[in-house]
Amino acid sequence: MRIDVYSIEKKEDFQKEINEFIKKSKPFAEIKNITLYPKNLSKSADPQKEYSKIFEKYLNNAFNIILSPEGKLMDSFEFSKIFEHSNINFFIAGAWGFEEKFKKNKKIISLSPLTMSHKIAKLVLFEQIFRGLSIKNNHPYHK
Repeated sequence: MRIDVYSIEKKEDFQKEINEFIKKSKPFAEIKNITLYPKNLSKSADPQKEYSKIFEKYLNNAFNIILSPEGKLMDSFEFSKIFEHSNINFFIAGAWGFEEKFKKNKKIISLSPLTMSHKIAKLVLFEQIFRGLSIKNNHPYHK
């Protein structure tokens, strides 16, 4: 199983913690944390369109999931069903969010009804990936 997490951010925080979840998940999946931030992004008149351009080249035959506040809320057991797919991409946009065109034909989920910074959301996502993989593989972490 392969899981790639793509995010738009200038500087990564919580790298130590994220790497710990990646390491714990290694028996179940190959996980990559891919941070993207082109230099010209801050000058863009339409950041949402720019996010789409950045992410489009990473869309492939994977199950593509967008994190967005208006997405579907789910508990950890429902989230673990995502891992029935063998190739999964998660996308976390920058502060402007995703344009409607990019959202088409992708699963959209929300990690919480709370507003949180993208960096916190990313850390929560990596924890939930490990938790979901633990549930799927009957590992005791989720209990």
